[in-house]
Amino acid sequence: VTLQGSVLQPLWDYLRLHHSSTLRSPLFPVILSVSSYFVLCLPYLLCDVAGKKWPAIYRYKIQPDRLPTFTMMLRCAGVTLRNNVFLVFPAAVAQWAWRPPVPLPEQAPTLLELVGGVAGNLLLFDLQYFIWHLLHHRVRWLYVTFHAIHHEYSAPFSLATQCLGGWELVTVGFWTTINPVLLRCHLLTTWAFMVTHVYVSVEDHCGYDFPWSTSRLIPFGVYGGPSKHDVHHQKPNTNFAPHFSHLDKLFGTHSDFSFIKTK
Repeated sequence: VTLQGSVLQPLWDYLRLHHSSTLRSPLFPVILSVSSYFVLCLPYLLCDVAGKKWPAIYRYKIQPDRLPTFTMMLRCAGVTLRNNVFLVFPAAVAQWAWRPPVPLPEQAPTLLELVGGVAGNLLLFDLQYFIWHLLHHRVRWLYVTFHAIHHEYSAPFSLATQCLGGWELVTVGFWTTINPVLLRCHLLTTWAFMVTHVYVSVEDHCGYDFPWSTSRLIPFGVYGGPSKHDVHHQKPNTNFAPHFSHLDKLFGTHSDFSFIKTK
């Protein structure tokens, strides 16, 4: 019987009734995150491969003379797969061994609850990662030991998003897992947040400032987007927040798009 009160209820009923065993598996969030990551990277990779052959797209390249090579793409994909195979998946399997299957509530979240939950999770993650990121740039041992691998590319591209040290990936994974629990989000909201977070993270690193970029759709300059994160990869002591701009503006670490080099 379909419960009333949410436009998302039919979708939730279908998922709950037909894919219950899959959704209740602790491995499902990992598979959802990893698969959505590579799928969302693909359009930007096609833009990089085509390069100047697609002038209508290439004109939005932030650093037009610095396209990633196939070797760079392959290396970053390898780092991502290695981290997931040897760190993330074993952690999920271990969790499966001691944690009972996740119960699926009958009621779906309202659309407002889902949107509010996704926004709340992004804002909370923004605060956590801002502090983590700032410390790993200001403390040289932390930078060299854990974060330097991510800054090997001063012109970011989509597959560089998760070209991270294992410690950073585990930390990010912990926050994206625990934050929806802290905010008491519905499972559907949790999964929507995970996919949204993967998308905006890939977009931040894509190297293109398209008219439909999230930073251009959200008004008043509250969202950073690919241009601001591109600045961070060229000027690493600025723009530490992963998505929004308010923390960098508050702490004096904000730098705008005008810094971008195109050498």
